[in-house]
Amino acid sequence: MALDARVSEDLAKKFATEKESAYSKWVKNEGLEIISGHYIPNLHTVELKPWARRGGAGVYINHEASRHSNDCYVCEIPLGGKLAPQRQLYEEMIYVLDGRGSTTVWNDEGKRITFEWQAGSLFAIPLNTWHQHFNGSGQEAARFLAVTNSPIVINLYDDDNFIFNTAYDFKNRFNGDPDYFSNEGVQKGLLLETNFVADAINIPLIHAKERGAGGGHIRFNMAKGSMNSHISQFPVATYKKCHRHGPGAHVIILSGEGYSLMGLDPDNMHRYDWREGSMIVPPNLWYHQHFNTGNAPARYLALKYEGTSIRNEQGVPKAWISQRVGGDQIDYADEHQSIRDMFRDELAKIGLEPEMEKAYDSELADLPPKP
Repeated sequence: MALDARVSEDLAKKFATEKESAYSKWVKNEGLEIISGHYIPNLHTVELKPWARRGGAGVYINHEASRHSNDCYVCEIPLGGKLAPQRQLYEEMIYVLDGRGSTTVWNDEGKRITFEWQAGSLFAIPLNTWHQHFNGSGQEAARFLAVTNSPIVINLYDDDNFIFNTAYDFKNRFNGDPDYFSNEGVQKGLLLETNFVADAINIPLIHAKERGAGGGHIRFNMAKGSMNSHISQFPVATYKKCHRHGPGAHVIILSGEGYSLMGLDPDNMHRYDWREGSMIVPPNLWYHQHFNTGNAPARYLALKYEGTSIRNEQGVPKAWISQRVGGDQIDYADEHQSIRDMFRDELAKIGLEPEMEKAYDSELADLPPKP
C-alpha cells in the first residue's frame, strides 16, 4: 500500500519551527494564501486574493507543502489594467491561461522590448530584468500561471531589497535584441531554444517513442535560464508509461480529457481526473502515469526547476530509462494488469477501445531483459 510517512504529533512538534521559512513568511507578507496541494482541478477558477503590491490578484500553489525547490502562482490582471513593474533575482516562466495583453521588458542600460501575448502563450522573464504586464482587454481579466525558483533564492538571501532591487544587467541573458521575443527559435534535437511560444496548444511536436503510445514531445530552454519545460501529447485511447522523477514538475493540461494515477507504490496509486486547465504536481519520486480517455489528443505542459536532477552519467533523465536497466520508467510489459483494466473500462463509457496494442508490440523490439 502507499504510505504517507506521517508520524506522531510529539515528533512533529520537534520540527515545527523548521516548517516555516523565509519564503513562506514572504508569501504571507504579500497578503496571499498558499495552496499546499498537488492537484488543482481548474486553474481558470481557482480562488485568488487581492495582491496589493502588484496591483492584481493571486494565489500561490506549492507542491507537497515543501516550499523549498520551486513554486507556482496564479495571477490575474484586471480588465484594462496592469501590474506594477518588478525585477527579481530568480527565474520565472509564464503560461497565459485567459485573456490577452502585452509585457514590456527592460534593463538598467535602457534596452526595452514590448511583446504581445494571448491565452496559450508561453514565455520566460530574463533574469533581473524589469518587466510589467498589461491586460489588453477592457472586457475581461487576463490570468496567467507562473513557475519560479524563488523559494531557493528567498530562503538563501532573506532580503527583499536585495532580491527585488539589485541594479545589475545580466547581458548574457538579455541585451535588448529586437527579436528577443519573436515566435522563433533554434531546434537542437528535442530542445527548442526560444524565449516566446505564441501558441503552446498547437506548436508542432517531435515523435518520442521512448515515452510510449506514439506521442509527441518538445523541450524548451527559455531566456537562457536554468529552469526547464516541455510539452507532451498522446493520441486518443492511449496512455503514457509510468515513471517518477524529482520534485517540482507542474503539469498543466492544455487540451483533452483523462486522468492520472500517482503514488509512492506503482501498484496502488490514487486517481486524479483532468481536463483543459487542470494541474497536477507529482511529489518527489511519486510514480505517475497519464491516460487519455477523451475524443481528442491530450496535451500537457510541464514547468520545472530541476534542482534535483536525476539523470544517468550520459545526461539522460532516468524518467526516460527502463527500470530494467536502472531507470525510473516502468515498461508496458511490466505494468500491473489493473492499469489496463481501468483504462479499458473508462474508454468503454464513451464507446471506445484502447489503441495500445501497437505500442505494446513496438516496445518488445527494444525491451531489455529482466535483471
